[in-house]
Amino acid sequence: MNLQKTAFTSLLIFSVISITFAQPNDSNSNTRVIEFPDITGFHTLKCDFHMHTVFSDGSVWPNIRVQEAVRDGLDAISITDHLEYQPKSVDIPHLDRNRSYQLALNAAEGKDLIVISGAEITRSMPPGHCNALFVEDANKLNQKEVMEVFLEAKRQGAFVFWNHPHWTSQQKNGVATLTDLHVKLLSEGLIHGIETFNDNTHSDEAMDIAHEYNLTLMGNSDVHGLVDWQYDVPNGGHRPVTLVFAQDKSEKAIKEALEQRRTAVWFDNTLVGNAEYLAPLVENSLKVSRLGKAMVQTLMIENISDADYILENLSEYTLHNQASVFIVKSHEATKIQVKTIEELPTFQLRFKVLNAVTSPGEHPEINIMVE
Repeated sequence: MNLQKTAFTSLLIFSVISITFAQPNDSNSNTRVIEFPDITGFHTLKCDFHMHTVFSDGSVWPNIRVQEAVRDGLDAISITDHLEYQPKSVDIPHLDRNRSYQLALNAAEGKDLIVISGAEITRSMPPGHCNALFVEDANKLNQKEVMEVFLEAKRQGAFVFWNHPHWTSQQKNGVATLTDLHVKLLSEGLIHGIETFNDNTHSDEAMDIAHEYNLTLMGNSDVHGLVDWQYDVPNGGHRPVTLVFAQDKSEKAIKEALEQRRTAVWFDNTLVGNAEYLAPLVENSLKVSRLGKAMVQTLMIENISDADYILENLSEYTLHNQASVFIVKSHEATKIQVKTIEELPTFQLRFKVLNAVTSPGEHPEINIMVE
């Protein structure tokens, strides 16, 4: 009886261990990896340029930010801990504002992830908060005079963007508004980009400012806790990211792309960016196959991206099995039937992408050639 019990116990333990190790590992699973195709001439890199650790007001060690980014399939991150705001200084005293970057860089060794040096300039309004990327020494940015901070960032060749300009803690009405100081910083080339999306909030006014002053569009998590909790990743959510259209996957290429405004913002099933990059991004996301020839033509549209595209038919042909507005779901194939009236060897479809935005109220249009 004891031998039977021992054998049963051993079998049970073995089964539990086998089941445990058979479970899929999130770090190797494709279900959470953010996926978008490349566009002609550029690689589409997924980046998060705004996040925090315990070295300012975040809740995690820098290596956790690296692990989260690897799980999400990101290409580049920047940990931008606050320079001036150090609420954990009693528990984690440190004088070196480069420390979180160095720890993240060490944690990323051997991983396919670029870690970019960064810091958050943390001031009351104006100018509010700004992130400086590609800094050589964050300690030199920790100065009293605000203009001197931005001038030092320029001396270091940093790319600077305005964080959450619509943040209600500094703009009570949630409207991104330029002040005289912002205009001065912009006119002197000391601010290069602006967050149109931050954490879980979007700003049309920030988009207008970006277009008026030729600023790079940015969208980031600004995560302080865990990405999985903040964006409900286990249930299909995703962090916001800045999509960077770079010539290659390198820090130098990312900086060049940011300076040339080749970005788009991906958040909550919405894309924001300039039409010259959004249109080819959506077009390359959709692979169309034709099922024979007929006067009512059947097509399969395979969506290889993470976005559920909401399309409005602008073609000269009407659809047979869909309304004029329909959804092409992420990583699925959708059947549409097109009434071409006659059997055409080739024809073109045109759609407006309603969950992509080029400026407030405006959406890009895409063309699909069916051959």
